[in-house]
This record gives sequence, structure tokens and C-alpha cells, in this order.
Amino acid sequence: MSIHQSLAVKGKLVRTRNVFTRIERLEILTKSGRWKEGDSVYGLAKVRTRFKTKSRKAIKEAKAAESEESKSKE
Repeated sequence: MSIHQSLAVKGKLVRTRNVFTRIERLEILTKSGRWKEGDSVYGLAKVRTRFKTKSRKAIKEAKAAESEESKSKE
């Protein structure tokens, strides 16, 4: 017998959010200097939620190239 969908493990349901709350957007914009105290909270600028990360393959290639450069300098 299978487990009902509503009883699934919570860790499995966690995903990256693609939308920030207004307060989170204000914090990010304030840190970057794109919003100042007293500015309107309506019509805020867009804020990226995800940033590209290097894949494992790209990291291995970068390490390999780095090690080759250090060997050639010796």
C-alpha cells in the first residue's frame, strides 16, 4: 500500500522559491544601493532569485587547467 501524497516527507517538497516577498526585495535592493529609505515600495525593480553555479565538470576542468599552468611555470 502506498503513502498518501499529503503525508510525503517534507524535505522532498522543499524547492527554491522563484519570488521574493516585498521585504526581501527591499533588503536586497538596499544592500545594492538601488533603493533608498523614503522611496516608493510600489513598482520595485526586479531582483534575481537564483544565480548560476558552476557544474562539477566545469570545476574539474578549471582545476586541471590550473594544475597544468603551475606545472608549466616550474
